Amino acid sequence: MNEPDSRVVSIVPSAGLVRLTHVIYLLHGFSVLMGMLGPALIITTFLTGWPSIIAVILNYVKRGDVRGTYLDSHFGWQIRTFWYTLFWLVIAAMLFATVIGIIFAYILAVGAGVWVIYRIVRGWTALNDSNPMPL
Repeated sequence: MNEPDSRVVSIVPSAGLVRLTHVIYLLHGFSVLMGMLGPALIITTFLTGWPSIIAVILNYVKRGDVRGTYLDSHFGWQIRTFWYTLFWLVIAAMLFATVIGIIFAYILAVGAGVWVIYRIVRGWTALNDSNPMPL
């Protein structure tokens, strides 16, 4: 298992940046909730829902402000979650285009949705404990 990088915890972040990171996790979580309650899959609402898009934009805009703090690892965690989910959605779409791959596409999409939930819960839990995420 990856160990948190000790160099990212050298500066204590401001309370406002910690709150912002909670809001970003909340936005991602809201997108997942919309995917679970709506007709779309979790991964499609995670990638195309306005809450997650706003969250990723905030990640990129405020990333410089969290450099040197443990929040930097959370921002990287959230950004990687978004882009890896997009990658798995593209793979699932390519599989769906083939008749044989439809069932594999569905399994991949559902698996990626579960993975997104795991990443949000694990990250948000670590943030509540003021712990960095593994790189």
